[in-house]
Amino acid sequence: MILGSLMTLAVVGSTQTYADKSFLNVSYDPTREFYQEYNSKFGEFWKKGTGQEIAFKQSHGGSGKQARAVATGLQADVVTLALANDIDEIVNAGFIDKNWQKEFPNNSAPYTSTIVFLVKKGNPKNIKDWNDLTQSGVDIITPNPKTGGAPRWIYLSAWGYALKQPGGNDAKARELVKKLYKNVKVLDSGARGSLTTFAERGIGDVLLSWENEALLATQGLGKDKYEIIYPSISILAEPSVAIVDKTVDKNGNRNLAKGYLNYLYSPQGQELAAKHNFRPRNVQVATKYSQKFPKQNTFTIDKVFGGWAKAQKTHFANGAIYDQISAEK
Repeated sequence: MILGSLMTLAVVGSTQTYADKSFLNVSYDPTREFYQEYNSKFGEFWKKGTGQEIAFKQSHGGSGKQARAVATGLQADVVTLALANDIDEIVNAGFIDKNWQKEFPNNSAPYTSTIVFLVKKGNPKNIKDWNDLTQSGVDIITPNPKTGGAPRWIYLSAWGYALKQPGGNDAKARELVKKLYKNVKVLDSGARGSLTTFAERGIGDVLLSWENEALLATQGLGKDKYEIIYPSISILAEPSVAIVDKTVDKNGNRNLAKGYLNYLYSPQGQELAAKHNFRPRNVQVATKYSQKFPKQNTFTIDKVFGGWAKAQKTHFANGAIYDQISAEK
């Protein structure tokens, strides 16, 4: 396969003698556990092929805040962020090549997720779909679309749902989203903070969440406390990855960065993604985990919103629709 060839070239195609070095992956909130294990597994793989020991470092937070940190000088070797628009912000700052989405398969999005509802066991508020979130007395926990990636996917999922209802249009979508955010009890800065607010602090009736965070909450001690509600339609969330070109060219880590991101697409990387509740792209691995990830009716941001650049400008830029809705609440 092309992927295997690319990975082999990136990892063992050089005869250079490697020195031990550090490597920083700047990522978003819900990937902490995934990349902790991934770094260990990839580190073993890389050392076996090159003899090089890598000191991996991770940085996590709201995707938007993480992107701004890299755009203003945080020395990341790679970024693994919640959405393409955040990487484009780093492109605009001159740290990543504008053609970054062509460097890896699937527009440089190695795994996917979607947006779901996490509720208390038994679903006492009988929340089944997006319109149920607008009812009086429903306390919602969700992150802030101005600081995180997940909340922008969440917002657009609700908007897209409204558009796709009979007679749906932008005016009706705006009204539904306005009512939804009027019910928000706590607006955390990132997805992991919202999970903590809901599952550990016990605040709210429903958490609007990445599927992988919801699955995390229903495992272990939480399996008898919470359940996941899949709405009738949601967005296909495609977290994106990229090499930070200016950094790797400066520190000599380009070959390492290519190997690191290519390994995400390998069967081993895809298995790790599935283990940590992200939907794998690899068909064989996805089939293996089909019971874990139920089929979901989804739409893409390109088809409904014309891509991230347009959605960002229309909905999330300063003074755009989200700010207008917030001021009207």
